[in-house]
Parts: sequence; structure tokens; C-alpha cells
Amino acid sequence: MAATLNQQLAQTLSGEFSLTLHHVSNALELWLDGATIPFIARYRKERTGEMTEVVLRELFERYGYLSELEERKTAILESIAAQGKLTEDLEKKIRACQQKTDLEDLYLPYRPKRRTRATIARERGLEPLAEAIAAHNHPQAPRFDLDGESAKFVNPEQEVETAAAALQGAADILAEAIAEDAEIRAALRQTLLEQGSFESRIKKDYPEGSTKYETYRNYQISSRKIAPHNLLALLRGEREGILDLKLTHDEERFLQQLSNRLIQTGDRRLREFYQDVIQDAYKRLLQPSISNRVIGEKRDWADEASIETFEANLRALLLAAPAGRKATLGIDPGFRTGCKVAVISDLGKFLTYETIFPHQSAKRRQEAAQTLQNLVNTYGIELIAIGNGTASRETERFVKEVLPELANPPIALLVNESGASVYSASEVAIAEFPELDVTIRGAISIARRLQDPLAELVKIDPKSIGVGQYQHDVNQTLLKRKLAETVESCVNYVGVDLNTASAALLTSVSGLSKTVANNIVAYRDEQGAFRNRRQLLKVPKLGPKAFELSAGFLRVRDGDNPLDNTAVHPERYGVVGAIAQDLGASLAQPEEIAQGMRSRDLKRYVTDEVGEPTLRDILGELEKPGRDPRDEFTYASFKEGVETLADLQEGMVLEGVVTNVANFGAFVDVGVHQDGLVHISQLANRFVRDPNEVVKVGDVVKVKVLSVDERLKRIGLSMKEV
Repeated sequence: MAATLNQQLAQTLSGEFSLTLHHVSNALELWLDGATIPFIARYRKERTGEMTEVVLRELFERYGYLSELEERKTAILESIAAQGKLTEDLEKKIRACQQKTDLEDLYLPYRPKRRTRATIARERGLEPLAEAIAAHNHPQAPRFDLDGESAKFVNPEQEVETAAAALQGAADILAEAIAEDAEIRAALRQTLLEQGSFESRIKKDYPEGSTKYETYRNYQISSRKIAPHNLLALLRGEREGILDLKLTHDEERFLQQLSNRLIQTGDRRLREFYQDVIQDAYKRLLQPSISNRVIGEKRDWADEASIETFEANLRALLLAAPAGRKATLGIDPGFRTGCKVAVISDLGKFLTYETIFPHQSAKRRQEAAQTLQNLVNTYGIELIAIGNGTASRETERFVKEVLPELANPPIALLVNESGASVYSASEVAIAEFPELDVTIRGAISIARRLQDPLAELVKIDPKSIGVGQYQHDVNQTLLKRKLAETVESCVNYVGVDLNTASAALLTSVSGLSKTVANNIVAYRDEQGAFRNRRQLLKVPKLGPKAFELSAGFLRVRDGDNPLDNTAVHPERYGVVGAIAQDLGASLAQPEEIAQGMRSRDLKRYVTDEVGEPTLRDILGELEKPGRDPRDEFTYASFKEGVETLADLQEGMVLEGVVTNVANFGAFVDVGVHQDGLVHISQLANRFVRDPNEVVKVGDVVKVKVLSVDERLKRIGLSMKEV
């Protein structure tokens, strides 16, 4: 049964994604067998038709949705059949559903429900009256005496005291039937989505200028045009009790259309009765239900859009160019408590730390300068990473005063320290440095994230890195999953040095669990550096499957086999060996093999297992073995003398770093402890639909100061004509 269902779903997915059934079936088979998305995308291209990670994730998400949908269909069909109400037409409609909302609307009339006015009316024996009324709602029906027929259902024992009470009960039954009609519900939903408007008002308790929601004091926008950040702000304002929010549309027009559709009788009395029933069905049942559903759908849409932006920002931050293997000094600045200084080796190993006090007195500043010089000279420091929090610009100025006195001065840079304090107090940091104070751990993190942002930032909850918008408002389960997928994707895209990676970094490698990652580190500590990938099979709990999924993403520098420092998978070493032998080249010279492959037709090396996509990947790896796919390292130079908001002047041109991208613009750090906003309209001398087209987190940009509001701490910036 499961196999048949998967075949059916594969057929559906093939049509929806315009992919061949063969490739979709292969992708699903690999995934259901436990293969990870990075592994499938990188090492099973022939089987999937070279589907990218993005396509695979969308495919598997839709598969999960459709699988849940099929399970729900089965449960619903069984429920309706048990009630004896399942018709052939209804079953056909249910089986044809491709969306959960449509399915639930079909099931609504048959769903066991709490006692409603309609169920109470049925309990009182009024359903025959409702059916009789409905039966007379057509042009050829004889006249129906509403009052007379209703009087026949008076029954004090059933709490039906009068003919009017009986008629009201029948009206309740008919109103519920209208409100549960799947086609009517779909029509109202479509109307609200396409013709509705969100309207908000700030409550009277909040005078003008007293809230951060002033934009929404008297606000109206089409539900089609509302931006995700606007909707999330409206919903937050409503949740905080500051805004009144509603979703409106032309109710009169919709009710008229509903009346034209539902009222078929020419009997004036019956028509008036039905008009009242429709009004009640709409106001009491239909409108609240569908309005809430549409707001929920739009909220889900806004969540997904905001999470996509968060993912893009996180990806840019994780894939920021590393400064590389250079001895680094990390400084966590501070005034009263001093600056914590940590020394990190070129391999990221913590060596020692000091606390200096350059901001207290001339004497202590001189002592701090001497300490800094000694550390630089003793450990051959090439980079100094200064956290960009409190006292950062003052510390940067102090460091730059000291550097000219050194024979080989290192480069001093301000580094975004978002999340460093979270890492410092985390279980990961405690496990790494149990004997150190949290502030020293923070300085270590600041230094390491300059050397290799990816390796260090994976230790921090992505939500604490500071690149999201409305991250506490969106669906937390979806956010956590999407950000975890982003981390996994970035780690496997870059690859991991098997002999220097932390357990936290290894945990994000394809196929490695937290337990296995810890076992790798423990094995490395006990046995020394890995000499080759095959040694992984000696790590406890790392079996053949985990090896297959992970080996290609793990690098061994200067090991026994040059291929271990590439993304060539061990399962393809035989192919490379055969090519090398054919070319008369040595595995120790991958570039020579690549050059030989370039001069020949790749098709000659194609086998039943290895196709051209894999051969192209192998060629690319051999051309630049051990390469880092990230960009070259660059950094911004903040303008001297511009350290606070008061130093900014309109028209000033500055260099800065993009710290966050939202769908309304980009935030840029210009070195004044407050990011400025480049609105989407100021990003370029052309229309920009998506800020990600122009900038990404970590970009070094030039900006012009448009406005400065010291009271609200707001900076308006422009990237036009700079």
C-alpha cells in the first residue's frame, strides 16, 4: 500500500514540478532511505537529473504535505462512511483535493462538533421543518405557509414553545448549512484574498506619537498588496492591545451575490426569511470563520517570507569570507571592567588571555599598550578582532595608536559580536573552556569568527546572531527547521576540516549525529590527527551509512591521499585512479589529472555508475584541490572621528557593513553603535523589487547620510550615486 501511494505521489509531484517521474522517484527513494539533501544534491546527480538543494527541499516538503493530505483523506472518508453519508460524488471530490483547506471544508458538514444552535435545533426535532423549507426554495414550488408549518412543530417537551421558536430553529439549521457549504466558503475566501483590505486603528488610550505603531494609526491596504513586515507589525500591535485590526471587503455586494445564488423561490415571505437566514449565516458563522482563516493564511505567508529573508541573511553571514589561518587577537571591549583580550593560534586554538584597561587613566593606558605590544610580538599576531559593542570605537582608536610602534603591525578590524555573549554562556562554550570566565569566552568567539565565521557561528543559536526581522513573531517550529537547514547547507557547501572542526561544526555535516560528532573529536584527541578519510570507520558508532553520507564533506589536509582534501567522494577514488593511470599522471598532482581531463572528451570515462555530472564535479575539484568556495576576505574602514550619532552630518559619505537585510531595505553599520537604514528606494538608481538583488549581509558598501534623528536613534542612508 505504501509503495503504491508513493508511486501515486511521485506521479503528482512529477507533474507539479515539471520533472521526470524517474528522477522524482529516485530522489524520493534516496531520501526515504535516509540520505541527506546535501548528499543527494552533490553525489547523486545522475539519479535525480541534477536537482539542486532548493528543488529537493521543495520536493520533499511537498511530498510530506501530500502524504499528510492522503492520510487525512483516508480518515475523513472512514468517518463519513461510518455516518452512512458517503456518496460517490462526495468521495470523488475528497479524493481529488490537493489542498488541506479544501479538504477540511468538504468535511465540515460531517465533522463531529460541539453543540451549536443548529445541533440543538436538530435535537428538538426541527430538521424536517428545515428540509421542508429548503424543498420549497425553487421557482416551481407551491406556496409554503411558514407560520402554519412551523406551528406543527411546537412541542413544549422539546422546549419548542412557539411557532416562532420552531421557525428560528429551522433557520439555525439552514444558516449552518450555508456557512458549511464548501463552494460558498471558497468564494468568500477568494474574495477576501483578492478584494479584501486590512484596516487598523490605534486605540483611544494611546495618543498620537506615543507608540511605535504610529504608521498604523489610520491604516488601510489591500490584502493583495500588503507587505510581510507590515502584516507582522499589525498582528503584533493587535496582540499587544494597541491596534484594532480587521479584514474588510464589500459585504453588501457579496451578500447580494449570495442571495442571488441561494434564493430561488418567488414567494415574498420565503424570500424575506431566506434573506434573514443568509445574513445570520454570514455575520455569525461564515465571516468570522473565513476571515480568521484568511488572516491565518496571510500570516503563514508573511512568516514564510520573513523566514526566507532570515535564511538569506544567515546564509550570507555564514558564508562570509574568512580571514583565514592567521594568529588573531580577539578583544571584547569594555570601559569599567576593562577589555578582555584572547590570543588564538592560526588553527583557532586558544593560547592565553589578558585584561587591559586602556580607558581609565594615562598610566593604565600605557600599561595596556605595553601588554598589547607584547602579545602581538610574542605570538606573531596578524589580525586583531575588536567586538563592535560598547567601547568598540574607543578601543579601535587605542589599538590603532599602538600599531604604528610595532615592526610588523597586524590589521585591526571591528567584528560584529552579535551572539558572542549567548555563546559565552552556552553549554558548548562551557564544554570547550570550563575554566574560563564568560567574558574571555566572548573574546575567543570574536577572534575565531574573524578567522572562520562559519566554524564559529554554527555554535550559536541562529536567532541570536541578529540578522532576522520579527523572528519572535513568526512560526517558531518552521523558523527553527529552516535555519537548521540553512546551517546544514552552508556547512556542507564549504566542507569541514576533519582535524580542526569542533563537535558543533561536525554535527551539521551530512550524516553525522551529535553523538558521532563528539566521538570523532574524542577519537582525534586520543589517536591524533586523521591521516585519511577511511579512519572515520574506526570512530565508534560511525558505520558505513554515516561514512557514505559524510565522507565527501570532510577534508583531510596534508594526509595520505590528496583526494581526501577535495570534495571528491571516496566511492569515486577508483574512477580518478583509472583516469590518472590512463593519463600517466600521479594522484599527488591533481591539477595534472584535471588538465588531462580537460583535453579529452569526458564521455570516454562515463560508466553505468558515473555520469558526466559527477565527472564535471571531479574535474572542478581536481583543478583547485582544497579550495574554499567563499569570497576573498575584505573589510570596511570606518571613518575616523565618526563614532557616535552626534558625529554624523547629512551628506556625509561613509563606508559601512551590511548587518541585516529586510524586504523594505538594508541596515548598515557605519561605526556609531546604531545601524542606519537604506530604504529599498535608496538602494540603487533603479527600481529594486527585492533588496537581496543588490546587497547581502556582510557586504562592504558606501553610503550617504540622508537624515539623523538622535532622539529616536534613527539614521537614514542612501546608496544612490555614492
